[in-house]
Amino acid sequence: MSPHGAVGPIEPLAAESVRHWDDEADVVVVGLGCAGTSAAITAAESGADVLALERAGAPGGTSALSGGLIYLGGGTPVQEACGFPDTPENMERFLLAACGPGADADKVHRYCADSVDHFHWLVDHGVPFSPTFNDEPNREPFDDAGLVFSGGEDSWPFTEIAEPAARGHHPRFPDTAGGFLMECLAGALGRTDARVIGDTTAVRLVSDRDGAVAGAVVRADGAERVVRARRGAVLAAGGFVFNEAMLEHYCPTVLQTYEAWRIGQPNDDGRGIRLGQGAGGALRRMHVFECALPLGPPHRMARALLVNRDGRRFVNEDTYTGRIGHQALVDQGGEVYMIVSEEIFEVNFVGMRVAWAAETVEELARDIGLPEAGLAATVARYNDAATRGKDPEWHKAPDFLVPLRAPFGAVDLRVASKTIYAPFTLGGLATDIDGRVLTEHGEPVGGLFAAGRTTAGIAAGGYVSGISLGDGTFFGRRAGAAATRTAP
Repeated sequence: MSPHGAVGPIEPLAAESVRHWDDEADVVVVGLGCAGTSAAITAAESGADVLALERAGAPGGTSALSGGLIYLGGGTPVQEACGFPDTPENMERFLLAACGPGADADKVHRYCADSVDHFHWLVDHGVPFSPTFNDEPNREPFDDAGLVFSGGEDSWPFTEIAEPAARGHHPRFPDTAGGFLMECLAGALGRTDARVIGDTTAVRLVSDRDGAVAGAVVRADGAERVVRARRGAVLAAGGFVFNEAMLEHYCPTVLQTYEAWRIGQPNDDGRGIRLGQGAGGALRRMHVFECALPLGPPHRMARALLVNRDGRRFVNEDTYTGRIGHQALVDQGGEVYMIVSEEIFEVNFVGMRVAWAAETVEELARDIGLPEAGLAATVARYNDAATRGKDPEWHKAPDFLVPLRAPFGAVDLRVASKTIYAPFTLGGLATDIDGRVLTEHGEPVGGLFAAGRTTAGIAAGGYVSGISLGDGTFFGRRAGAAATRTAP
């Protein structure tokens, strides 16, 4: 394989060619991020003999590098303690809108209906949450607060779709909590009888004559071994944001952000997706990705204006930064600017600073290279709306409507200027609500299950922070349980 990765299915080994199985288990789990670990825990607690394989030295994966937010709702104890009443139906209305278009309605419904139970499963498996709220949205709190707004629930257009409720659940750990979350889940896995083997890569799946997955060929210490899966195999090996060949083939826009952050780690090379594809699994939404533009904290920066190359607004600045980043990169071609005035500007947590400053809007536009009349009209229209306390164009909340006054400044948010755009992939294997991998005809591939970013999950055309860990742990559990129920 080239250093930039490969595209296409990895064909399975025929089971009849296997002369000797080097190891076997009821359920073989490939990948131990939050999805695979949850699958292995559930399968082991159901009484199955579980063999869990991890490419790195220990469980963790991209989940351990994440902020640790888990998207949960429907009326969790943390929501109730923080004064945010919620129902599964309200949560479902929001997620269908925020994670669409094309969100899997069955997955969203099941996730919302069982979200409170999933919260208790996490707590029962050692993940603690503080019953406190932090009012800085969009990212994990800098303290150990247990709840934040993490998907624009309190901003337009979602305020017209569902009652705003904070759902970003943050484990009781200061700031970035992904590593802590995985420590908790790895500890829970260690309390089961599952066997965990690190530094092991799945090379190929093994399929029988009927196309059902019977095991996997794995590589460890330079040697290959053949492992039998008596009931099923669960693929949970991450996405493909570190496979340039797959990015170029499926979602080349992500490659524009090469100099910025990629949310993942080098093992997110699409191998799990390609293994499943080779066994007959269909791919879904491979062109879809998320891309955050971290404008805050502080969220007070939402008082600024975001404009495109024409000097026009394109989004309400107080919404979720993932929504802003995706629109900026995809719809505006990565050519956007933040217009500020001296009295509202602050250097945010990633250090964004003013690149141009001027006494008039027209002069600022000339310096940037924007249409003078276009930017002047945008600022005048916005200032009029801010004076009246209502934004008819983009419905920004009144708390963030502040007229811009001279001197004016602009922050360069163009992708070409190496502004931080943080992408990751959302497409993968087609699965049902029990994690069964599906063919193009919608039929299950025998013995094959998948979860996490190896699959096309809840997030379809949009995203909310915390849904990756939520989706991964929840459907990882369901995949592990379904694999255990499969007849040998």
